[in-house]
Amino acid sequence: MGNGTYFFFMLFENLGCIKYAFFSLGFIFYCVVIYFNALIILAVFLERTLHQPMYILISCLSINSVYGTAGFFPRLLTDLLYDTHRISFEACIIQSFVIYSYATYELTILMLMAFDRLVAISKPLHYNNIITIRFLTLLIVIAWLYPVIFVGCAGLLTARQKMCGNKLFKVYCHNYEIVKLSCMNHNINNIYGLIVTITTIFIPLIFILYSYVKILIICQRSSQDFRSKAYQTCIPHIAILLNFSVALFCELTLSRFVNGEIPIELAVILSLEFIVIPPFVNPIVYGLNFPGIRKKVRHLIKPYK
Repeated sequence: MGNGTYFFFMLFENLGCIKYAFFSLGFIFYCVVIYFNALIILAVFLERTLHQPMYILISCLSINSVYGTAGFFPRLLTDLLYDTHRISFEACIIQSFVIYSYATYELTILMLMAFDRLVAISKPLHYNNIITIRFLTLLIVIAWLYPVIFVGCAGLLTARQKMCGNKLFKVYCHNYEIVKLSCMNHNINNIYGLIVTITTIFIPLIFILYSYVKILIICQRSSQDFRSKAYQTCIPHIAILLNFSVALFCELTLSRFVNGEIPIELAVILSLEFIVIPPFVNPIVYGLNFPGIRKKVRHLIKPYK
């Protein structure tokens, strides 16, 4: 079977009329996610007082949420609406790249947030001299290029594989599942996949944990007022980090199970957490916890009041 073939999403088979209910819920949820994240992006972009590193990074998270969900929901809704659930090899590689680059972008942005808070709390007098807009722009560019290179190379390695199967027991294109359908030896893919996991997931997580542990140590030695202000800005970031880490852990763990080892409904729910929950939760958490964003969002929603 050549690489000009099609893959078939087997989980959409035999859904019956309930697929229209799933389509309606999915469409409404997708619209809500786009709306919430667009509000955050516009609030930061339009309000000059929010042109600060922390808020710019929050808007980067929302941009990434729009990017990731755009790679997942339109395809999902199409498969729910139509009876044909096939996707070309090339389109599948692209969708896999978008979804996993989204996941790695999320972690690199959260890593920059942790670094920003560490500098703000450990060196408050020198913060503006260290985290300049120019330096922040450079960090953001690196944070976006870093996953593109690693995840992109993984996609290229998968693209060179010759396929012997075409049935995917997922609701989206999963790189590891594609590789398992290959006729060729894929040890190189497995080794490189481990390298990608370490460099794009575990290294950022280690740095993030180090940053917040150091922040906690600094706060314990500081005054009550300083500690309260530090916690006020850090707790939303930590909540977002925990939410995404748990969701990503579910996806990484689930990908190693053989089909049929766990109930299919549970498998679908766990595999979708990292692409569905964070884009919905992130703008709510930041919108509620940061007065500057909350005020501007209210103005965008009710401009005449």
